[in-house]
This record gives sequence, structure tokens and C-alpha cells, in this order.
Amino acid sequence: MSNEAVQPYQRIVQEVRDEIRSGRLTAGAKLPSTRELADKYGVAPGTVQRALTELRTAGLVYSHQGRGSFITDTANESSEDSTARALKVLEEQVADLAARLEKIEKGRND
Repeated sequence: MSNEAVQPYQRIVQEVRDEIRSGRLTAGAKLPSTRELADKYGVAPGTVQRALTELRTAGLVYSHQGRGSFITDTANESSEDSTARALKVLEEQVADLAARLEKIEKGRND
């Protein structure tokens, strides 16, 4: 995939993943603030928030209101584990959406 095809938030996610894999970011390490990351990558704070949401979903970071975002204890596990966690979250979301759709369709048929 070329760099032009990568969304700005995806670039941030990938760089954080790479830093975890390389050992530059380890469990408990604090990430720069949203404002600092926005400045570093030349993006809006909302873009950084989207990247942080992706990283939280993948189980790589956790956030504390007013304190910042930190690398999880499990972030340094193999990428297969984080991929499996992300797939599980997606499966749960799809199941929830399917149940909602079924409920909507059932209401239309009544």
C-alpha cells in the first residue's frame, strides 16, 4: 500500500505499533499528549483521537482522563495476539449489528 493510500490516523497507529515492536515503547510508557501528537504528525487533534481509539481497540494502549494514554502490559505480546483481539472485537460488533438489523426488519414485517 502506498503512503498516499494510508489515512493520517492509520500512519499514527502504524508508527506506534512499530515503536512497540521495536521496544522503544514498553508497558506503562506514556504517549505524548494529543496536542503533541497532532503537532508531530501535522494533523487535527480529532485525527489523533481516532488513532488512539484504534490503538485502544487493539489492546495496545489505555487512557486515563486528564492523565494521558499509556502502553498496555500486553502490548508487547505477539502481533498475532493483538490481531486475534481485534478480530474478536469486530466479530462482537458484527453480531450486535446483525441482531439490531434483525430487530428492525422484524418490526417492519409486523
